Amino acid sequence: MKIGFIGLGNVGGKLAGSLLRNKFDLTVRDLDSNLNKNFENLGAKIANSPKKLAEQVDMIITCLPSPEICAEVMEGEDGVIQGLSENKIWLEMSTTDESEVKRLGKKVKEKKAVPLDGPVSGGCHRASTGNIAIFVGGERNAFEKILPILTVMGRKILHTGELGTASILKIITNYLASVHLVALGEAWTVAKKSNLDLSKVYKGIAASSGNSFVHETESKVILNGSYNINFTMDLVLKDTNLFNNLSEKLNSALEISPLIVNIFKDGQKKYGSRAWSSMIVKRMEDLNNINFRAEGFPNELIDDKPEKKGYEI
Repeated sequence: MKIGFIGLGNVGGKLAGSLLRNKFDLTVRDLDSNLNKNFENLGAKIANSPKKLAEQVDMIITCLPSPEICAEVMEGEDGVIQGLSENKIWLEMSTTDESEVKRLGKKVKEKKAVPLDGPVSGGCHRASTGNIAIFVGGERNAFEKILPILTVMGRKILHTGELGTASILKIITNYLASVHLVALGEAWTVAKKSNLDLSKVYKGIAASSGNSFVHETESKVILNGSYNINFTMDLVLKDTNLFNNLSEKLNSALEISPLIVNIFKDGQKKYGSRAWSSMIVKRMEDLNNINFRAEGFPNELIDDKPEKKGYEI
């Protein structure tokens, strides 16, 4: 199967890299010509437009920063939809709004092509080694058809149901990660002001009922001081807004979600849209005139698990 990949950023570039590393026939496109060139040097083909890319491949993957950008790539004059034909598959791997993926999915179906949403979860460091989790919504037959491709990009693959369900699950998991991160800022504040050994606190939390994936990963770069989670403040704010907006659409009375949105808005205002998202805990450092530094923690996350073929869960 010939694969086209649009969006070679922090996550997309790593997912596309896994495809190329595993010898798939890959055509790519990104607005950054340097990224295109890098992939071309590694053996990928380059498409001059989303339409051309869609015409040349059997499966089109989009992995883009926002629903608005994806809509432009899909619906533009030289967009993906213009290049679609019968039985081609579109896999939306961006974190997006389920109503938007359904709206675009309807246009894809009008071309007799098949839409799927397939967001990922587990951190950029796991995307680079093919060990990230992938949620997929849409027709089961199409999911099974592309499963060999998914198991190269990810380790644990979950078919979530109809189109859009994967996007809902993704924003739920991202919301939980954001809550955990904000809570860690307060936990580290109390630990620091209690004069505890922060290295031992890290181990204690990791061994306790208070542990989380966010603690095991992001706390490391917080304690190092790099905050380098390879994910930025504006993207977290986009994701938390998606969750909060969906809750309002569903008339769900929530308490924590609106607060989390406001906290990340404040973090973006203080540190900038492109600041690492884990810098949200710096609000607590600044407020309390402390820092969360400890020796022996890495300045970036590296997945040390061996790359293995993924599987459906």
